[in-house]
Amino acid sequence: MSRYKVAEIFESINGEGSKAGQLAVFIRFAKCNLQCSYCDTSWASTDTAACREMSAEEIYERIKSSGIRNVTLTGGEPLLQADIGKLLELLAADHTLSVEIETNGSISIAEFSRLENPPAFTLDYKLPGSGMESYMDTDNFKYLKPQDTVKFVAGSSNDLQRAREIITAFKLTEKCAVYLSPVFGAIDPQVMVDFMKQYKLNGVILQLQLHKIIWDPQQRGV
Repeated sequence: MSRYKVAEIFESINGEGSKAGQLAVFIRFAKCNLQCSYCDTSWASTDTAACREMSAEEIYERIKSSGIRNVTLTGGEPLLQADIGKLLELLAADHTLSVEIETNGSISIAEFSRLENPPAFTLDYKLPGSGMESYMDTDNFKYLKPQDTVKFVAGSSNDLQRAREIITAFKLTEKCAVYLSPVFGAIDPQVMVDFMKQYKLNGVILQLQLHKIIWDPQQRGV
């Protein structure tokens, strides 16, 4: 039986994306293959991160017991979990659930996008300020559907320019939702709005992380 390394499970509101403000149950998996400069969950991203091993069935039962329909699989990096496809298939079989998986953009989503009822993918494209852009797999853009999202977390004007280049080069606003989000405390959101106006970034959505506004930015489980 497949076992998954789960760092935490909690109920809260979605702080980002198309379902921002809606209730969701979050499954945070341990371990990540990247080390972004601004990572706010580094405690869950190491090989030695505290976690518990759970089966797909146990995770599913925990989700159902919450009574919440929106499910967010996050990390760490969820796609590093061995046999994550089995969990996605189990969740996909329950059409009462709305499943989103947040992935860092370095791992192919090709096989998972072919599921009969695939999750909504949020690809977090790493901009230069993260120090991780060289790991990005732009082939993933070929598998995007209207339900999916590409997110750019920017901390500088250089990051914004690079986001614009990628959005334009891959025509992302024609494929899926596209969000710009500030590195918390690193860039004034007004600067981002001015940038969007300057370059007429139609179809791009500015988002602020609601959970960092409502709660302490360092608080876990929210």
